[in-house]
Amino acid sequence: MSEEKLDPVKLVELGRVQKPHGLRGELCIEPYADSPFIFEGLTRIYLRLPGKKPRPCVLEGWRAHQGRALITVDRSQGRDQAEAWRGADVLARERDLPPLDEDEYRPEDLIGLPVMHVNGSRIGLLEDIRDVAGQELWFIHDEDGNEIMLPAVDEFILDIDLDAGVILVDPPDGLLELYQQP
Repeated sequence: MSEEKLDPVKLVELGRVQKPHGLRGELCIEPYADSPFIFEGLTRIYLRLPGKKPRPCVLEGWRAHQGRALITVDRSQGRDQAEAWRGADVLARERDLPPLDEDEYRPEDLIGLPVMHVNGSRIGLLEDIRDVAGQELWFIHDEDGNEIMLPAVDEFILDIDLDAGVILVDPPDGLLELYQQP
């Protein structure tokens, strides 16, 4: 008898729970996508607290609010339950998400890739992508352990080549030196 291997469910990070919103258990989500509309059409998401396994949740509703998403899930029926999810990652099954445009990437496809300067030198590894005050920032760690913050704008991000596994950037003059001073 042959055993069929089932493909594991691939979960994609959509954002992080920032805080409760209101008294009814709404969760305020900082989305990793350019828009909170990533939740459009989803009926199931997963919440994962640090160090824990993802917990499936029924997405009962969502709405955009000041560049963030406010979501209602079956596992959060009041402010106390919502508070318990603070800091949780919000995930969805990859197959439930709309396909990406040709020039779009999911954060998990980029994290860990080497970041190369347009002059050919290696800057470091992309360790994290965060939205800070409405600006997407890339956190790159160089070989000396310095953390470099690079705004993720077209002017600085020249090419993302997933096939070659490399990101090519042209940071503004002085940015690297600012972070690499002793």
